[in-house]
Amino acid sequence: MATRGFVLYLLSGFSVAVLSVFFITGPNGYHTHTYPPSNLSSLNNTVLQYPFPSVSSSTDKTWPELKFSWRIVSATLIGFLGSAFGTVGGVGGGGIFVPMLTLIVGFDTKSAAALSKCMIMGASTSSVWYNLRVSHPIKEAPIIDYDLALLFQPMLMLGITVGVGLSVVFPYWLITVLIIILFIGTSTRSFFKAVQMWKEETIFKKALEEQRQSMFNSHGELLLDAEYDPLVPREEKSWIQNLCSNLRWKGIVVLVTVWVIFLLLQILKNDTAVCTAWYWVLFLLQFPVAVVVFSYEAVKLHKEYEKRIISGNTEAVCEAKIEWSVLNLVFCALCGILGGTVGGLLGSGGGFILGPLLLEIGVIPQVASATATFVMMFSSSLSVVEFYLLKRFPIPYGLYLMGVSVMAGFWGQFFIRKLIAFLKRASIIVFILSGVIFASALTMVESSASNRASL
Repeated sequence: MATRGFVLYLLSGFSVAVLSVFFITGPNGYHTHTYPPSNLSSLNNTVLQYPFPSVSSSTDKTWPELKFSWRIVSATLIGFLGSAFGTVGGVGGGGIFVPMLTLIVGFDTKSAAALSKCMIMGASTSSVWYNLRVSHPIKEAPIIDYDLALLFQPMLMLGITVGVGLSVVFPYWLITVLIIILFIGTSTRSFFKAVQMWKEETIFKKALEEQRQSMFNSHGELLLDAEYDPLVPREEKSWIQNLCSNLRWKGIVVLVTVWVIFLLLQILKNDTAVCTAWYWVLFLLQFPVAVVVFSYEAVKLHKEYEKRIISGNTEAVCEAKIEWSVLNLVFCALCGILGGTVGGLLGSGGGFILGPLLLEIGVIPQVASATATFVMMFSSSLSVVEFYLLKRFPIPYGLYLMGVSVMAGFWGQFFIRKLIAFLKRASIIVFILSGVIFASALTMVESSASNRASL
């Protein structure tokens, strides 16, 4: 019921925002379209410069010199904290990086979006490396759910393409409103989810303490009905053993193949004249690639779910504790596209949707964070390679900020995992996720207000 209410909130909010475009007009009677400078492909440069030459100045590059100053110190501190908390929550942090790079460092928004992708790629890569070296918190399984990664990654990449197109069509104020509606909704929903998990963990800890104080203080199973126990004592493994058990080469090969195909299509499309027949062929080829991979994984999950229902097996097919019905699979596809669309509009990795969604479908926080970060590594690296080929960001800044994010992603995971083990509360991850999304909403408001004041 709560999920349906959240979906209804998003649909109603988005509908009102989009319909308001038809009622908000400029002083000359025409609709006011201030096109966002955060477009993420060379297509947008062409489209913006040709039919709307009046905004061509917004496409000029503004690359400050990389030298020691209070701006660099502030960007380093914010970037480190944003990367650390963003990767722990599985949301990346692009909603914080882009305003930080524009308002503090002084980059134009297009370059800031490209550098934001560099930071997300660095943080997510180091986080994936860290997560591959730790074990699943409650069972013998990879901490990354490859089934869910295969389900969401192609839709996420397809959504990024959709987001790039919408960034040309939608006025900037509408994009800001839509993203703020989304961020407030997901952060609020995640916060209440975290509070609920905190209460469940409190009940579990009290029951565990009562057992320890009783005469029967053995290490046997607790007679406690709980959805999960993130802190059951387990046999310690070496990091090499964890690395081997966490790698699933078949899933990785498929994900890398999808990544390469999307990259080649994007490169070919960027070198093709806009709106030609060949351009639209390359653009439309992305859809069957994404749909084929998603459909393969969706059919696999659906068949396995039905087989277990018939045999009376109540064990979940994957980490998600939902019924893999056709309706739920379609819902997951739409959420994946929505996450990628937000990434295309904002310059983030799409984790602002994927992280909360994984929690919503029953994935425990540690696995949700690891899986979302793993998927973001592919989506962000795809954009970084394309931006590099298009010379869309200064290399020294990109390497510096990526280095900051790499360290932040690793040590953020390290300290938060230690904190979870000490406090025995996995809900900390969900609180961090909610906080990062809410902070992103605030920075979007501040960035929008600053841009409007500068007009």
